[in-house]
This record gives sequence, structure tokens and C-alpha cells, in this order.
Amino acid sequence: MEFAIGWFVLLAVGFFFLIVRPQRRQVAAHRALVASLGVGDDVVTAGGVYGTIRALRDDVIELEVADGVVIRVARAAIARPAGSPDQAPDQAPNQVVDGVGDTDGEVI
Repeated sequence: MEFAIGWFVLLAVGFFFLIVRPQRRQVAAHRALVASLGVGDDVVTAGGVYGTIRALRDDVIELEVADGVVIRVARAAIARPAGSPDQAPDQAPNQVVDGVGDTDGEVI
């Protein structure tokens, strides 16, 4: 019985360090991002919409997505700044990916 309790405690500690702690850090980082937003910042929403912040309110941000087109989104819907370093770099146009494509620019 004591052996089973020991494994249960070990499992709970492992769960905390592998799941709960990283999630808390991620939530704290997102809160800091949302708190630091300002008018004129370029952002990407969780839905993938790119835009520039035009107005900030308590829980709503007015986001300009094209000239003269302003949408309202929830503050929590902002995923990251546009052009963030964690975004994948664009591939070169003639780069071979997984064996598909040709390096001489020929379209297949």
C-alpha cells in the first residue's frame, strides 16, 4: 500500500512540473503581452488576423486590418506581436521540402 502511495505522489509531482508549471508561465507571459499593448502595435489574433491596434478599451481592441477597415476583437484574442521571432521563417522559393520541388526553379 505504501508503495502505491509513493508512486501516486511521484506521479502528482511529475504532473505538476511537466504540465501545470509550464502552463502557468505561458498564461503569465500572455497576460504581460496583453497588458503591454499600445495604439499602433502590429499584432496577430488567435484566429490569424493581422492588424494594427487603433484603439484600446477595457476588454476590447479596435484593430485595423486594411485601410479604413476596423474590427473589434477581445483583448484575450491577441496571440502575439506581428513579426514575432517565434514565427517560422519564410522558405526560399526554390527550396526542396520533403523531396518535393526542384532546386532549379522549375514548376512541377
